Amino acid sequence: MGSIDLSSITSQSITQYAETTAAAKKADDIKKTINSTSEESTNEELMDACKAFESYFLEQIFKEMMNTVEVFKSEDSSDNGLTTLVDYFKGETIADIAETSTETNGLGLAQMLYENMKRNYDL
Repeated sequence: MGSIDLSSITSQSITQYAETTAAAKKADDIKKTINSTSEESTNEELMDACKAFESYFLEQIFKEMMNTVEVFKSEDSSDNGLTTLVDYFKGETIADIAETSTETNGLGLAQMLYENMKRNYDL
């Protein structure tokens, strides 16, 4: 049996794949939640869908904000496992902060979406 060449796989590429896959799954979950709301949905299900959207929206804003700050830009291009690990958990932390912000009515976007959907779509 032939051997598999793993020389091109780096910890950075694995982390990037994990982050991309997690982001795609989260976006897919939000899309399913929003698409599943209908006239039969409870107020709680509708609000959960709105909160999920606000949390994802905030997460994307926070990540883009961090990309503009020099302190967070990686100057070291070497494949350092620790840097990769820090980058992964930085992304997870941003997601948690966005979710916490949504739960504490930080922006109020979820509430506005909820009220708009109730009013305009009779949900």
